Amino acid sequence: MRSAGAEVPRTDVPFKRDARLWILTATILGSSLAFIDGTVVNVALPAVQANFHATLVDVQWVVESYGLLLGALILVGGSLGDLFGRRLIFAIGVAIFALASAGCGAASNIHLLITARSIQGVGAALLVPGSLAIISSSFDEKSRGQAIGTWSGFTAITTAIGPVLGGWLVEHASWRWVFFINLPLAAAVIAISVWRIPESRSATAGRIDWFGALAATAGLGGLIVGFIESVNLGWRNPLVFGSLIIGVGCLVAFVFIEPSVNSPMLPLAMFESRSFSGTNLLTLFLYAAIGIFFFLFPLNLIQVQGYSATAAGAAVLPLILLMFLLSRWSGGLVSRYGPRGPLIIGPVIAALGFGLFAVPSVGDSYWKAFFPAMLVLGFGMAVTVAPLTTSVMNSVNEDRVGAASGINNAVARVAGVLAIAVFGIVMVKAFGFRLNHSLAHFSLQPGVLKEIRAEETKLAGLQVPSGVDPRSRAIINQSIGGAFIFGYRIVMLICGVLSLASAAVAWRMIPKSDDGLGPHPGSV
Repeated sequence: MRSAGAEVPRTDVPFKRDARLWILTATILGSSLAFIDGTVVNVALPAVQANFHATLVDVQWVVESYGLLLGALILVGGSLGDLFGRRLIFAIGVAIFALASAGCGAASNIHLLITARSIQGVGAALLVPGSLAIISSSFDEKSRGQAIGTWSGFTAITTAIGPVLGGWLVEHASWRWVFFINLPLAAAVIAISVWRIPESRSATAGRIDWFGALAATAGLGGLIVGFIESVNLGWRNPLVFGSLIIGVGCLVAFVFIEPSVNSPMLPLAMFESRSFSGTNLLTLFLYAAIGIFFFLFPLNLIQVQGYSATAAGAAVLPLILLMFLLSRWSGGLVSRYGPRGPLIIGPVIAALGFGLFAVPSVGDSYWKAFFPAMLVLGFGMAVTVAPLTTSVMNSVNEDRVGAASGINNAVARVAGVLAIAVFGIVMVKAFGFRLNHSLAHFSLQPGVLKEIRAEETKLAGLQVPSGVDPRSRAIINQSIGGAFIFGYRIVMLICGVLSLASAAVAWRMIPKSDDGLGPHPGSV
C-alpha cells in the first residue's frame, strides 16, 4: 500500500503473469504468520503460565513485547521496503520471525520467551507492510483490487483456523509447537520470495526516520513498563515512575521530531484532516477494547470455565467468520450511506456484545452464554471494519493512502498494547479485592491467606497452597473463579464504554458529507 510513486525497474526476476499465483501464495502465507501469531499465542497463554509458574505480569509481557515492537516499527518496515527493496525486506522479516519463533519454542524460562517474542515483533514489523506493498507493485491497476481481495480473504481464513489449530497443538502436543509450526511455513515463503517474486522499490523513497522510530519505541516502551510493573512494584517504585516519565518525555520529543525531518514516519500534517484524526481516534478506542478482550477471554474459558485449548480457540470462530463473510456487504454500506452511519452503528452493536460478555458466570453453557455475545460482537465489528478502512483512505489525498493505511494499522496495534497494560491493572486490583472479600468469610489459616495474597497476580492461574484440606481447597478454588469473573465483568463493561466512545467520535468527527466516493474537502 506504500507503493505510490515511480518504481525502479525490476531486475532480479522478470515479472510474468504466471508469477502472480506464487506472489499471492508467498504474501498470504507470510502475513498470515504474523496475523495468526497475534491470536494463537493468547490461546497458549494458560499453558505457558502453568509451565513457567508465571504471573499475569509475565504473560502480559509475552503479548506486549511482540505488540510493542510491531506497533512501533511497522511504519519503519514499510519505509525500509520502499528504500531497499520490498522483496528483500519482506524476506528478511520472515527470516527474523522464523528464527525468533524457534527461540520462543525452545525457551527454557519466561524471560527468554519474552525476549524471543520481542524479536518476533521486529520481524513482523518488516513483513506485514511488505506483503501488501509487494502485491501493489506486482499487479496492474485492473488486477490489483482482485489480488488484494484474494489476499484479504485467505488471510481471514488462516486467521480463523489459527486459534483452533493452535489450541489443538497446545492440547495434544505442547504450547511450544504453536511457535515451531512457523518454521516450515517461513521456509516456504522465503524460497518462493527468492525464486518467484520480482524485486521493486520506490524511486522517490526518502531517508528512514530513525530518530522518530527510536523516540516512539522508547516512549511506548516506557509507558508499557510503567503500567505493567506497577502491579508488582507499586506506583512509587523508581522503575515504575521513572519509566512513565521517560515514556511521556520520549513521546513529547517524538511530536517535535516529526515536523523537523524530511521523511517522517508519522506525518503530523495528515492529522489536520478532521476525518483522519477522527478515524484514528475511533480506532484507538475500539481496538483497545478488542485487544484486552482477546487477552482475557481465553484465560476465562480455559482457567475458569474449564475449556480445552482447542475449544477455546474454536470459541472465537463465529466472530472471525462473521467479519469475513460480511466484509463485502459492509463495504457496500459505504457506497450507499457513506462511512459515518456504519461507524456509529457498528461500535454501538459491539458495545452491546461486550455487555453480553459481562453476563456469564462460572459454568454457563457456551451456546447460551458466550455464543450470542460472540455473534453480536462479530456483527458489530463486521459493520465497522470496512467503513473504517474506507474512511481512512478517503480522508487523505491519493498520494498519501499508503501512509494513512500504515498509520491506522499502527494505531490499532498500539491500542491493543496499551489496553493490555492499563486494564491488566484493573483486572488484578478487582481480582484481589474480590478474592480477599470472599475468603474473609471463611476460617482459613493466616499462613494460607498470606500465601494466596502473595500469588494474586497469577489471577485464575493461582494454585491452592499445599496441605490445605479438601473442603478449604474447594472453597478457595470457587473464590478464585468468582474473583476472576468479577474483574472480567468490570473490564468487559469498560470495553463497552470504549466502544460507545468510538461511536461518539464517529458522530462528532466523521463529516456527513463524506459519501465514501473520494476525499472530502478537509482531506490533506
